[in-house]
Amino acid sequence: MKCKRCKKTAAVALPSHNTAFCPECYLIFFARQIERAIHVQKMFTHDDTLLVAISGGKDSLAITWQLAKLGYNVTGLHLDLGIGESSVKARQTTEGFCSAYNIPLQIVEFAEQGLAIPEVKQKIRRPICSVCGQLKRHFFNKIAIEGGFTTLVTGHNLDDEVARLFSNTLAWDQAYLQSQGPVLPAEQGFAKKVKPLYTVSEFETANLCFLAGIHYGYHPCPFSRGASFTSYKALFNQLEELQPGRKRCFYQKFLEQGRPHFQNSREINRELHPCPLCGFPTSTPEAPPCGVCRIRELMRS
Repeated sequence: MKCKRCKKTAAVALPSHNTAFCPECYLIFFARQIERAIHVQKMFTHDDTLLVAISGGKDSLAITWQLAKLGYNVTGLHLDLGIGESSVKARQTTEGFCSAYNIPLQIVEFAEQGLAIPEVKQKIRRPICSVCGQLKRHFFNKIAIEGGFTTLVTGHNLDDEVARLFSNTLAWDQAYLQSQGPVLPAEQGFAKKVKPLYTVSEFETANLCFLAGIHYGYHPCPFSRGASFTSYKALFNQLEELQPGRKRCFYQKFLEQGRPHFQNSREINRELHPCPLCGFPTSTPEAPPCGVCRIRELMRS
């Protein structure tokens, strides 16, 4: 198989794009995918200050590396969840990466916040993945706002977005379908949030890391076994083998034709209030403590 761009021997085949690339041309292809996503969705410019959530996995490292290489002003943010060896390895990988590429890094330790996930799991009856996600979103937004960053960047890729869209569609969750997309604007106490990898698959980010020499870790969370998103990803990967490009088409058609209908719905617009304890927005009526502050209170009890 030949590289589509230079006709050398290809190293990466991409059936979803009906193409293949040698190592050098693949890096160019990947960069152009990201540049196009940033431009089409008007995500940010070189004048913006970007806070990138880095977990230590391939996706967050790939987008951080690529944005830095493209000359953007990038700072990393790592949340140490306090989940035993998994969190230790994830933090080591993140710190090593940021040190190697001279990327500033901020770290929030959940244990210091009294919110180590294993301890939270013992006290909270809700599914721990939901609680963990809520806490992570809170600290991503808190650090972005308090640090004066113009944009919060996450490493959510095409597979993540498709699995989430499928889950939200199965439940016909209008609020989530309204807000799903590669860009969430800054409003009412929330920082602008973007997902430059929304057109890029996990397979593509893994190849980027391998060809660019980026060491990433695989640090599975011991609490994530049986998560529904994993099953949905497996289903769509099977479909992708039969119909290459189906994931990209499904998500793109939603953005073009589906999402506008939900955004125009008046019934699902939520009124936000500042939490009386932390000051960050909450949709809970009559402005009682937000969900994160209620978790904090429970952990102190």
